[in-house]
Amino acid sequence: MKYVAAYLLAAQSGAAPSKDTVSKILEAVGAEIEAAKLDKVFSELDGKSVADVIAEGMSLLASVPSGGAAPAAGAAAAGGAAPAEAAAAKKETTEESASDSDMGFDLFG
Repeated sequence: MKYVAAYLLAAQSGAAPSKDTVSKILEAVGAEIEAAKLDKVFSELDGKSVADVIAEGMSLLASVPSGGAAPAAGAAAAGGAAPAEAAAAKKETTEESASDSDMGFDLFG
């Protein structure tokens, strides 16, 4: 994944990315470079535009299940009102402590 991201970043210059440019980007962030993986990315992305690569990635992401909200809704239904009351009490406590931590300064008011 890091190789693709560095490849796309290098492509933003307008010129075709080189292995040297991608390697420099990865080295700048302290990433370890594996030549075999770098070669594979270049062979897979050769001749593709940035728009094509992004569109292909988005279509792959669309097939990934993302049921993050379902367990929360199921837990609330199964648990009754007690968890909702506990969450409301926690929210009030958090809001109170947040207002205490501003030490009397109101940035927006």
